[in-house]
Amino acid sequence: MLEKLGEIVKFITKYFSLWIILGVVAAYFNPDPFKPLSKYVPYCIMAVMLSMGLTVSAGDFKLVLSRPKDVFWGIVLRYMIMPFIALALTKVLDLPPVLAAGLILVGCCPSGVASNVMTFLAKGDTALSITVSSINTIIAPFITPFMFVFLVGTIVPVDAQAILMDILKIVLIPVFLGAVIRAFASDFVDKIMPIIPIVSVIAIFVTTSSGFALSAGSLANVALIAFVAVALHNILGLTTGYWAARGVGMPHFKAKALCFEIGMENGGLAMALALAHLAPLAFIPAAIFNLIHNLTGPTLANYWREKEEKEAADAENLFKA
Repeated sequence: MLEKLGEIVKFITKYFSLWIILGVVAAYFNPDPFKPLSKYVPYCIMAVMLSMGLTVSAGDFKLVLSRPKDVFWGIVLRYMIMPFIALALTKVLDLPPVLAAGLILVGCCPSGVASNVMTFLAKGDTALSITVSSINTIIAPFITPFMFVFLVGTIVPVDAQAILMDILKIVLIPVFLGAVIRAFASDFVDKIMPIIPIVSVIAIFVTTSSGFALSAGSLANVALIAFVAVALHNILGLTTGYWAARGVGMPHFKAKALCFEIGMENGGLAMALALAHLAPLAFIPAAIFNLIHNLTGPTLANYWREKEEKEAADAENLFKA
């Protein structure tokens, strides 16, 4: 039974971006059926965080002791690069205040599980990616709200304490609960793991479609500039993340991990926080980012993997010759 469900989940997750795009289009042209879904957004993100917790083990943190310098740079660069790239883009593109707040919120959120997958596909340092994303997710409640308020406080009014409490409820508690379940029922978790990805698909579908439905009335006026800003944010994040890692002495293998850790965001969390604490339009940058990084991430990962496989094949052929 679980094997059949696993095959269905693989099919659904394979076309993840397609379902999200279809939901967005439907919500834009017929928003009323999707608007009530917004009240379920926090629960959806909690489910995603719980599923992330199910994958966490004590071994994910062993690099803190064996490679503290790598982990340190992964954490510092993560919270230094994306928030300030977002801030710079809001100034250069002269974004409306609500969109500016939404873009900066995306930059202040931690990376998501997708960064681990992309690092693996790119033949990067997956262990480093998992450790950095796990730690960044755990410390996000204590960094994201205050960094966001620091950068956005003069643009729109925000309540750091309310955001802190939401991140604790939406992120930290579910991740901790998932880790506890993993520790005490690992056999059960291993059995259901093949169907876990469907949780993320459903959660992002509900979050994205409901957010677009709420902002459908004013979306047309800002869609182009929002798309440009988010695309630049993602591309500059991936590029700067890679070269910043190289700049602090990391080899290509490790730099690929930090590239994805920095350039890919937890868009679901950003969407949930935007809907809860900002105007509906502030949700748009997070929603667009969620679509874009699921296109740029796999594209870059496949490029690196295919390039290295070709180089390995060429080297083998040269050795045989």
